[in-house]
Amino acid sequence: RLRPAGPAMGSLGRCLARSLLRGQPGLCRPPGPRCYGSAPPELQEKTLVLVKPDAVQRRLVGNVIQRFERRGFKLVAMKLLQADQGLLDKHYQQLRQKPFYPALLAYMTSGPLVAMVWEGYNVVRSTRAMVGDTDSAVAAAGTIRGDFSMHVSRNVVHASDSVETAQREIGFWFQRNELVAWESRDRDYTYGP
Repeated sequence: RLRPAGPAMGSLGRCLARSLLRGQPGLCRPPGPRCYGSAPPELQEKTLVLVKPDAVQRRLVGNVIQRFERRGFKLVAMKLLQADQGLLDKHYQQLRQKPFYPALLAYMTSGPLVAMVWEGYNVVRSTRAMVGDTDSAVAAAGTIRGDFSMHVSRNVVHASDSVETAQREIGFWFQRNELVAWESRDRDYTYGP
């Protein structure tokens, strides 16, 4: 027996329930805004994700990208590069006086890394949750670090920790013209026009 499409179900649940009752699963065409509630551009955030040299060497780049795509985030910039000390000094400015900084610098310059910018609603906080704890020993299973990291000093990825930090870090790694503004139409292909 189908439960009534009440307020507890939310707009997407109500829309899908109406579609099922009409015998049209997945087709949501009520008047007004779309069922999935795509966020307006002003609510979209961008975040920086670095796939670190250990993950590139272990060929985990595709696994990392897949997790973001499955979550529905949009890739707007990506490049493979060999980071130099000047770039890393800017990126890790707050860590430069720490005793472990020389080892971090050696690690981050030990091979190529992949820099990416992902866009979406609440992408900064969601990315931090997807990435997991910095220390692989306590990173939850199901997170990127929990699944792939072997040691706190080889923790697979970096992710910006706030919207402000993301804006600053993206500016270190990418020129403005390297960010590609494109319209994602996947929801139209999934849910119909």
